[in-house]
Amino acid sequence: MNRAGYERYAQAFNDRDYDTVFDHYAPGASIRYFGVDLGDRDAFKRFYRFLHAHVIETLTIERFAASDDLVALEGVIRVEGVRDLDAATLAAEGLDQFIPIAKGEVQEMRQYIHYHLADGKFTSVGCAVVGLT
Repeated sequence: MNRAGYERYAQAFNDRDYDTVFDHYAPGASIRYFGVDLGDRDAFKRFYRFLHAHVIETLTIERFAASDDLVALEGVIRVEGVRDLDAATLAAEGLDQFIPIAKGEVQEMRQYIHYHLADGKFTSVGCAVVGLT
């Protein structure tokens, strides 16, 4: 996958086009974020529909590298609360590990994300968060 292909993926994510985003993953891909298994289309869409009902989340790519079997990037995830998302609501969804956010609050996280590839599709993804910027 080249930078232009990844930019299309990132744009689909920013546009909340969950089916297009999920189509970038190979069948059986390992998709886990912060302990949440998003390995099938329904789980993926359910999680992001819930999250994006409370926040606007955007990815800004700052550094990008790719080969036939790996995409690696550094970027900033910006999360802006559009509706209060408190600890009780997160807990009810089984998302205790997430940080509550109030309407109007902005959180920015530097992330390092690695995608493993096979035949141009993501087979796994892992990310590390270094903290708020």
